[in-house]
Amino acid sequence: MITLDEFRKLALTFPETTEEPHFEKTSFRVQKKIFATYDAKKHRACIKLALTDQDVFVMADKQHIYAVDNAWGKQGWTLIELSDVKKVLFAEALTSAYVHVAPKKLSMLVNRNSHT
Repeated sequence: MITLDEFRKLALTFPETTEEPHFEKTSFRVQKKIFATYDAKKHRACIKLALTDQDVFVMADKQHIYAVDNAWGKQGWTLIELSDVKKVLFAEALTSAYVHVAPKKLSMLVNRNSHT
């Protein structure tokens, strides 16, 4: 199980990440662009992935990771059920979301292997 504190701790390790409210959710942003949100009521994350990364993570755990079921999903928005997803897989997915959304100069600072 991934707690909000674990989610927050990992997300805030990425360069220039901020935590801000987003409607009834908590969002994590890089230069004002959302790369992840946390829904406390559903204990679920929503992250922005490249479509190829979305396919990879969904294939890795179809039960807990899946595309949003509308046009947002076709843009890479992906839901993660935090109750049962493996921590390593979540860390890899969140890192991929940050790298996808962050400007190149910031994404290049992230070592994808250091967050797992």
